[in-house]
Amino acid sequence: MTEQQIDKRPWAWVPALYFTEGLPYVIIISLSVIMYKKLGISNADIGIYTSWLYLPWVIKPLWSPIVDLKSTKRKWFLGMQLLVAIAFLGVGLTIPTNNFLILSIACFWIAAFASATNDIASDGYYLIALSEKKQSFFLGVRSTFYRLAMVTGQGLLVVLAGFLESFYGDNHKAWSFTMIIIAVLMIVLTLVNLFAIPKVENDISTVEKEKINFIDVFITFFQKKYIWISLAFILVYRLGESQLVKMASPFLLDSTETGGLALSTAEVGTIYGTFGIIALTLGGILGGIVISMHGLKKWMLPMILALNLPNLLYALLAFWQPSSVVFATSVVIIEQFGYGFGFAAYLMFLIYVAEGVSKTSHYAIATGFMALGMMLPGMLSGIIQEFLGYTGFFLWVAISAIPGILLTWFIKYPVDYGKKDKS
Repeated sequence: MTEQQIDKRPWAWVPALYFTEGLPYVIIISLSVIMYKKLGISNADIGIYTSWLYLPWVIKPLWSPIVDLKSTKRKWFLGMQLLVAIAFLGVGLTIPTNNFLILSIACFWIAAFASATNDIASDGYYLIALSEKKQSFFLGVRSTFYRLAMVTGQGLLVVLAGFLESFYGDNHKAWSFTMIIIAVLMIVLTLVNLFAIPKVENDISTVEKEKINFIDVFITFFQKKYIWISLAFILVYRLGESQLVKMASPFLLDSTETGGLALSTAEVGTIYGTFGIIALTLGGILGGIVISMHGLKKWMLPMILALNLPNLLYALLAFWQPSSVVFATSVVIIEQFGYGFGFAAYLMFLIYVAEGVSKTSHYAIATGFMALGMMLPGMLSGIIQEFLGYTGFFLWVAISAIPGILLTWFIKYPVDYGKKDKS
């Protein structure tokens, strides 16, 4: 494709595409944690059951070449977004039943596989629909709207669930209606993408696709220079956050007797959905801007520190257990800003690792390792928290950042990678 065929109205479609990519993920991985907590499931069970939902993102490289080689990315992600909506509707309809845990998990599994496939297609579309200099510039926009979706799932939709809990006095009914509303929202987002996202592929790349077969996709990925140290870095970059994300909401919701802060569902949603969303937006945009100005090398270490150091503040909250919601809000603001800022470097490194002929499939493989790095620690997070208590757990989360920080000195990539051309 020529440069005129790409970079077509990116402001019109990048925000919508990545909000739609992020929303199913946060519903499946994070909002499900809050939902099951409010429906009476233990922390240990929550950690295990919801972490297994990462599996589709871990193994998505197995079918990523199919998405890469068959049809267009646009058709793939529109179809998968509709399937996610249907699966969320299934979750909502099964919550009032006696076997809600098994049935809802089954629906979440369907949504997870569809969402993982949607990620492959959406990321692939981004890589082919934007030139390299636009990719680094829109990295902040992409990251911000993805994280806005995350905060919407952990914030605004949780506020809605909290309101419905108070209105109905029945948590099962409240969360059932919440999931049905989420399904409707996914249908609306699918329609937005249908009309907003241009057709830039036009099957022009069919000849290029035929030059590489299914097996070669994997062979060429693992033949990349320094690939093993790169994969190790991808696995441990979010080692602390992979555990924090599972237990942060239970910590805010748990009673003070069990070490939590005893906040209401609505308060947790408000914290993430207002102050958190502003901090996240600023951090994500700033991260993309500074990388495009100076390149990835200069900002890699500061960004991984920004992502992990705020986790120590959760340990202070757990030790102190302040009664005022102001302190919890302040910690979330700092943590969300640091996450938005720090995640930009991670995304840019994933794009670098994916460079080559089969960039869609290679990006899927790289993000599969990212998901594995979230899944395995997340599965143990509830068990570790129940063993150490919240204070000890959050200290452990902070210590878990050390391997990723150390590896920043060993990974290899161009000094100016991601830097926008001055021309």
